[in-house]
Amino acid sequence: MAENKRTETTEGRRERKRRQTRERIENAAMTLFLQRGFEATTIEDITEAADVSKRSFFDYFPSKEEVVFAWQDAFADRLMAAIAARPADESSVTAVEAAITATVIAAVDEPGLALGDLIHRTPALKARDQLKYAKLEQKLAEALLLRKGDDPLERPRMRVLAAIVIGALRVGAELWQQRPPSASPQDFAREIFADLWKMLAEFGDEAKTRR
Repeated sequence: MAENKRTETTEGRRERKRRQTRERIENAAMTLFLQRGFEATTIEDITEAADVSKRSFFDYFPSKEEVVFAWQDAFADRLMAAIAARPADESSVTAVEAAITATVIAAVDEPGLALGDLIHRTPALKARDQLKYAKLEQKLAEALLLRKGDDPLERPRMRVLAAIVIGALRVGAELWQQRPPSASPQDFAREIFADLWKMLAEFGDEAKTRR
């Protein structure tokens, strides 16, 4: 029993050390990217600032681009957690709007805004940035489906809802780049969703008149 406990403690410490090293690399890299620019920052600069070897860097990240997009992966994980935390009797539409709004607002802090601007003005990152939406759509559909008890009949509906919502999120991200300095992230998110549901209702009415 004591031996098992020592093993679990050792494994816990090992995982904690890996997490701390990864965070140190991420923080060092993001600080340098925001100070010098993405292209001007080398992997050697990052490893020196993080006090790790180049080999250690590649143990965690295959490239410096992956350091930037680790933040986006964390965003997707937080979104799934926010969906899971919504009341079980809440409609999917209400749940997805509340979860995405809360996740976006939490992400739009000063570092998050700076990261978004960095991606927007760096061609290599901007091109790759579009791939995140495919991942978000898939993860959102999975999270919504779990709320339905993984009902096969709900799978197509949840995939469509996820595709529509993430499409709106993509457009919203582009519009956010043109925002006035005083814009409120919370008000902005609410406006995007209000416009989305209004348009879908209008499209539904148009479809009915055609029949």
